[in-house]
Amino acid sequence: MKAARLYRNVALGIKTLLLHKLRSLLTMLGVVFGVGSVVAMLAVGEGASREALDQIRKLGSTNIIITSMKPVEEESRGTFSPFSVSMYGLRYDDQRRAEQSLSTIRRTVPVKLIRKEARLHDRIMDLRVVGTTPDWFDLVRRDVIAGRVVTPRDAERHASVVVLTEYGARRLLATEHSLGEVLRIGGEYYEVIGLVQSESGQGGAIQTPDQEIDAYIPIEVARERYGDLSTIVTSGSMLRESVELHQLIVEVDRTENVESAAAGLERMLKQYHAKNDYRISVPLALLRQAEATKRTFNIVLGSIAAISLLVGGIGIMNIMLASVTERTREIGIRRAIGAKRAQIIGQFLIETIVLSMTGGAFGMALGAAIPWVITAIAGMPTIVTGYSMLLAVGISVTVGLIFGLYPARHAANLDPIEALRHE
Repeated sequence: MKAARLYRNVALGIKTLLLHKLRSLLTMLGVVFGVGSVVAMLAVGEGASREALDQIRKLGSTNIIITSMKPVEEESRGTFSPFSVSMYGLRYDDQRRAEQSLSTIRRTVPVKLIRKEARLHDRIMDLRVVGTTPDWFDLVRRDVIAGRVVTPRDAERHASVVVLTEYGARRLLATEHSLGEVLRIGGEYYEVIGLVQSESGQGGAIQTPDQEIDAYIPIEVARERYGDLSTIVTSGSMLRESVELHQLIVEVDRTENVESAAAGLERMLKQYHAKNDYRISVPLALLRQAEATKRTFNIVLGSIAAISLLVGGIGIMNIMLASVTERTREIGIRRAIGAKRAQIIGQFLIETIVLSMTGGAFGMALGAAIPWVITAIAGMPTIVTGYSMLLAVGISVTVGLIFGLYPARHAANLDPIEALRHE
């Protein structure tokens, strides 16, 4: 019985709205653009932050990354003489101390970085040679496209093997068989044993450990063949630097121990480094900060879009008040033949909800289309989430209830006798 009455009231509400098609359409536009802007803005915000969050997550929530940094005072000195050497950064002893100082540290991965020219036949390319251990490929996980990665046996034998990133392989091995080719890197020769996919870029405030031009070799081979001293020649100047380790990736046993381990490593390094020549990055802390920033960003965008919905709600209230005035005599007749106030309120609320929900449906379609256009034209990543759609539906229904309640109560409180006299 109640379901039949509700169906009849909804049908009557739709019929009443269709009597004034243009007016109903213009009233819905406020809701359409309000809901559309909510969905579109949340999609843009989600897409903008998702990429950075993914980069941070890929660095590992249990990892700590320590990077050698040239001290500010040495940067400001300018050109060095050919006989001076700038010594800074992490040392091999730092790795040993890190493993021995904290019981929560599971393992450490040392990294040496050397810029060298690679050559295969007539093709030449500058590579970043990464001297590291086999554990690198466990902590910095990238898909293996072909072949294999460096193994403990390669490290023990000091094997002349190299693993290339996909980008470097395409540039150097364009028309050659990828695996088994022999590359000349600097003045040394290496056999290509594998290809990995690299995802370089910024992960929030942290640089990802890998780049598109990386070539991975055992760290023992890097120490033997390239040493710790490097010479950087620029126009009119020559700089000699000595850096034992450019990076140290520390894996902690559990997520809850990461921040305390980072603080312990900070204290340990301060004891043995007179200069501020290192930087500690904690992906877990950056992930939490980025997620908090994302939430704030979404709240701000949603609040801005809600203003459009407020305007749309005021439009609904205005049109329903006008409808009450036009239908005063109808209300008086319905009250005279026995309609209760609750029935009058229900009828007008149904009409406002039909208006707002129909506008919300069109608004969701518009909100899903706008991010697609933005991605197609500007290339920006956008993500329409189910959460934003549910939020849009909830807001449109709420707008209909809140802004339709006053006109409905106003109609129900009309005096039946005065309403019947209304012309």
